[in-house]
Amino acid sequence: MKTLLYIVTSLAVLGLAFWAYRENYTTQQVLKETRSLQRQIGAQQARLSVLRAEWAYLNRPQRLRELAELNFDRLSLLPLRPEQFGRVDEVAYPRDEDVIEFSNGVEVSSLNARRDQP
Repeated sequence: MKTLLYIVTSLAVLGLAFWAYRENYTTQQVLKETRSLQRQIGAQQARLSVLRAEWAYLNRPQRLRELAELNFDRLSLLPLRPEQFGRVDEVAYPRDEDVIEFSNGVEVSSLNARRDQP
């Protein structure tokens, strides 16, 4: 009986050692993948900051004004002037009597919907 207990204990220890060995290498592989992903994220963030800087450079008002002047024949773009914009007091806001009141609403839920219905 003691021999059987020793054998079972030895097999359990070997099984746990094999499991720990596999988990160690699996963990190392996941850590490598995580480092690789973090490097990729850093590279993409750097690229995004460069793209944002390029976008800001290309959208300079002076450059856009020059492009609008160069392409006036094709686009017929006019420069923006302050008098082209309206004032806040000219905006039509809805009146209280224009507000629609809803009654007898319908509850919509897909929790109890049948799957065979289109």
